[in-house]
Amino acid sequence: MRAKQRGLTLVGWLLLLAPLALVFYAGVRLTPIYLNYMKVAHSLESMKSEYKAETASLTDLKKSLEKQFDVQSIDFPTVKDLTIQRDGKNWVIDATYDDQAPLFSNISLQVSFHKSVSLGASAGGD
Repeated sequence: MRAKQRGLTLVGWLLLLAPLALVFYAGVRLTPIYLNYMKVAHSLESMKSEYKAETASLTDLKKSLEKQFDVQSIDFPTVKDLTIQRDGKNWVIDATYDDQAPLFSNISLQVSFHKSVSLGASAGGD
């Protein structure tokens, strides 16, 4: 009598592990992009405690952000890519940008980020 075969064949293992390897590789390629976003978000959040809306000027905010980006080693986005504007008595700093991670060949992953911080008495962000 012939015994039943148990387990997976080599082809079965390849079909099982190939999608998992692709997802793992995409995660490895996206990790630096998300770490960079965390640095940008941390820099914007630290602006809340550093400045009060009534005493801050636009040039002071830009200079402070440039220093923060230099310390955090943030190359993208630059301070020029951010939107800094008045909203009543408050300053609103908005970082909305897209970043790409090359996957392989001519395929890349694009990720959109948005972080907004309000400096002032009713400071809030998302």
